[in-house]
Amino acid sequence: MEENEEPLLDNENQQPEQESITKITGMYQDWFLDYASYVILERAVPAIEDGFKPVQRRIMQSMKDLDDGRYNKVANIVGHTMQYHPHGDASIADAMVQIGQKDLLIDTQGNWGNTLTGDRAAASRYIEARLSKFALEVVFSPKITNWQSSYDGRRKEPINLPVKFPLLLAQGGEGIAVGLSTKILPHNFIELIDSSVKCLKGQKFSIFPDPLKTNK
Repeated sequence: MEENEEPLLDNENQQPEQESITKITGMYQDWFLDYASYVILERAVPAIEDGFKPVQRRIMQSMKDLDDGRYNKVANIVGHTMQYHPHGDASIADAMVQIGQKDLLIDTQGNWGNTLTGDRAAASRYIEARLSKFALEVVFSPKITNWQSSYDGRRKEPINLPVKFPLLLAQGGEGIAVGLSTKILPHNFIELIDSSVKCLKGQKFSIFPDPLKTNK
C-alpha cells in the first residue's frame, strides 16, 4: 500500500447513518400547514386589501414599470413579470388574459378570447395590452405602497397595491386552495361607486333595493 493511499474500511465496521423519524403529527404541523398557508396566501385566494392574487398584483406592477402610454406585446409583459413571479410564463399569461377579459384594468388589443363562447385568446406574441385609464387612476400610489423584496432579492414588489376602489367586488374572484375555496361574483360597477361614496360620507346604504320604494 502506498503512503498516500487511505486504508479501505470493511462494510461491517462502518457505522450506519442514523435516521430521524418524524411522526405524522409533526409532519402535519411543520410541513402541511406551511404548504397550506403558502397556497392560500401566495397562489389561490385574492387579498381583501386590493383584490389581487400575487400573480395578478405582479402583472399590474410589471405593466406599470413598462407603461409609456403605448401598447406592449403580452409576451414582453409576461417576460418582465417573471422578474417578480417565480412560477413560469404560462401561468402569468393565463392570469393576464383573465384580467383583460374583465375589461376593467387592462386596455386590450387583438384576440383576447371570449368568456361567453369559450374561445381562447391568441398566443401572447400576437396580442397587446396597456393599463387602462381607470387602473392608472385607482390602483397605483408608490408613496403609500409597502414594498418587499422579490423572490430572488433583485427587485422590490408591492405587498399590496393601494387600490382606491372595492376591486375585489368589481372583478370578482375564484380560487381553490388547501382546505378552502373562494368564489366571489362580480358586482355592478355603478352600485359599487354609489355605495363607496355613501360609505366615505358615513351614510347608510344597502345593495338590495327596497321593494316598497321600487313599486312607487
